[in-house]
Amino acid sequence: MSIETPPGEPSPADPPPFTSSHTSNFPALLRELGISLAVSTYQAGRVILVRPDDDALNTHFRNFPSPMGLAYQPETGRLALGTKNEVWEFRDQPDVARKIEPAGSHDAAFLPRRRHHSGDIRIHEIGWIGSELWAVNTRFSCLCTFDADHSFVPRWRPPFVTALAPEDRCHLNGMAIVHDHVKYVTCLGRTDTPGGWRENKATGGCLLDVNSGDALLTGLCMPHSPRIHADRFYILESGIGALSVVDMKSASTTVLARVPGFTRGLDFHGHLAFVGLSQVRETATFAGIPLDEMAERSCGIWVIDLRTGATVAFLRFEGTVQEIFAVQVIPGILHPDILHEPSPLTSSAFILPDAALREVPAPLRN
Repeated sequence: MSIETPPGEPSPADPPPFTSSHTSNFPALLRELGISLAVSTYQAGRVILVRPDDDALNTHFRNFPSPMGLAYQPETGRLALGTKNEVWEFRDQPDVARKIEPAGSHDAAFLPRRRHHSGDIRIHEIGWIGSELWAVNTRFSCLCTFDADHSFVPRWRPPFVTALAPEDRCHLNGMAIVHDHVKYVTCLGRTDTPGGWRENKATGGCLLDVNSGDALLTGLCMPHSPRIHADRFYILESGIGALSVVDMKSASTTVLARVPGFTRGLDFHGHLAFVGLSQVRETATFAGIPLDEMAERSCGIWVIDLRTGATVAFLRFEGTVQEIFAVQVIPGILHPDILHEPSPLTSSAFILPDAALREVPAPLRN
């Protein structure tokens, strides 16, 4: 496994604001799988599209204020993004993709369809359930959805949280959608005071069953990203830098892979897991966890073989990008773009109902 740095980087004596390096097999791996990645980094204020480009990786940035949760729905071509104060919904318009220069270089173009102002609710993970978008509302310690009349619609909160208040009482952060409903969530503490989870973040984390409200796993170190994939339950034990397998019968976890960073952001394709790593800052939020003692911590995307726990490939970010929040696999698309700022291309792109294209509406009559 060799490591490659994209060509044309400035010399180490004059470090750029952003650099990246990757194992030589990463671009070929994406091409072989027929996928690209969308990655959010709230710390740097960017969504990064990771795309194969011959023997290199193309890391394409789009700027958003504090982007966190990402959710892609392949059957509809919809992409959702939670930012500091808003929820964006995009839809792939293939006809627009073909017009992006250089012509024929893109196979997807995500254009805005909705932009909902939620206020600063610290949206963490989001996910589609049918046509409805669910979100982990960390500031109000609840799960929520959205409508046109409200900032958000509360749908569930842990039974130990006694009030709906913008106080981040338990740091609810992750959710697992199973059979079209949210089945499991993670939080950093079963606490009911403003920021109460901070007092015992090294061992206070837990996995909750949404139906019953019961704690199924306790004693976890800053857990994130609970996921069911191929009938196996995975979770990121972020504070120890691990991807772990959950055994529901014994109410325990087994570390599948340890990686050199704070694990947050997880998606799958086949037998591979794509795991986000963060360096984590020297702040009170991350002090006192086992990972804080690790001398060398990385930020990037690690690819783990779920059969063995081995690292297959990685992409390492350096410079301005130091923390990753969400990792989203975009299957069947190799070179997407997100067009969210006004331009002649977006101003002349339209989506109409199929019926409107078949029939010309009759003139309106008074």
